[in-house]
Amino acid sequence: MKKDLAKTILSQIREDEIVAMCCDVVNIPSPTGEELEMGRYMRRALEDTGLSVTWQEVEEGRANVVGLWEGTGNGKSLMFNGHMDTSNTGRETFLTGLGYKAKAAIRKGMIYGLGIYNMKGALVCYTLAVKALMRAGVKLEGDVIIAAVVGEIEKTQWSDEFVGKEFRGYGVGTHHLVNHGVLPDMCILGEPTDLQLVLGHYGTVWVRISTRGHYVHTAFTRGKQEHSSVFRMKEILDPIYAWIIAWEKKATYDRQPGVVNVGCVRGGHPWRVSRTPDRADVFLDVRVPPTMPLKEVRTSIKQLVLELRKKHPDYGVEYETYVSVPGAEISQDHPLVKTVEACHQRVLGAVPKHATVLWDSDASVMTRYGIETLNYGPSSGPRDAEGEKVAIETLVNTTRVYALAAAEICGAH
Repeated sequence: MKKDLAKTILSQIREDEIVAMCCDVVNIPSPTGEELEMGRYMRRALEDTGLSVTWQEVEEGRANVVGLWEGTGNGKSLMFNGHMDTSNTGRETFLTGLGYKAKAAIRKGMIYGLGIYNMKGALVCYTLAVKALMRAGVKLEGDVIIAAVVGEIEKTQWSDEFVGKEFRGYGVGTHHLVNHGVLPDMCILGEPTDLQLVLGHYGTVWVRISTRGHYVHTAFTRGKQEHSSVFRMKEILDPIYAWIIAWEKKATYDRQPGVVNVGCVRGGHPWRVSRTPDRADVFLDVRVPPTMPLKEVRTSIKQLVLELRKKHPDYGVEYETYVSVPGAEISQDHPLVKTVEACHQRVLGAVPKHATVLWDSDASVMTRYGIETLNYGPSSGPRDAEGEKVAIETLVNTTRVYALAAAEICGAH
């Protein structure tokens, strides 16, 4: 790209607009299942930018918002994809930091607020990067798409107990997006990467392992504790943790071991502890390298369960896998990676770092549809007690990189 064109594009990026829009979007509560008002805001913002906007209803009260800037020829098309739902609701009483609330605050050059980090800040950067290109009078050969999607956060429906749209995450919006014809050549996904290029991330399989036991009144449990499903769960937890150690070693990728989280243990009812629970459950989040077939988790868990059943035939050990999300990766030699590297270096004066991460993103959906996807987005260190926060300088620099990358990929002239 010619220096004069890049300089013109960058001159059209305005910090005050970035700050104002970031505050706007943070101030709109949008936990999973409640993205409607955020969607309406993004529709207005994309229309005001000059894009052709499509409203994709995913289900009642939830919609993807897709803005299109159609190019003049047959150049490469680039999508900026970002989710509107937030990691938390903002109503959790145990999360007290400014960055856990749906109310923007500015302190010492940082914007605090729920979603600024994951990932409303990126949606702002996308929108104002495209606005800068338009202000600069740029014409593009290829199309640019901005997709604001619902339901990305890692959560899911389970059984008949946890049902409803507030539990429908894990890529439901981007699944709908690509299933309904939005198929660009490549995608930038602005997850909070601290402006590192995340070339690969793990996938996941969620697993339930259960024990069965007698359902009986407390008065009749003396001398029969070994018949309780809770006691039986205690007995199988050591073998489960031994399996976890072995799996984490097996799931090594890019020189780092895998990870398994014991995310939930439950059994019985707190309102009736005068009864032993008929079933006790342990729930595992098993992270899977992008190069490993997900079925290896099912096969390995099945073997564990068979061994537990053989050792404890009266325990009623059972299992299910109820989430399966593959990992994703993009080659370091892909043109999108090379372009973002060059634009990052141009804006920040340093070569960006590469990373492989254990978290999941909508890249897992898009790569299955042949849309090569790079995770690269704004954040300012890991979350802490203060919650989500991003430096204003980082948001401005991210917008600059996005604008130059879109111009390069889509053939600006």
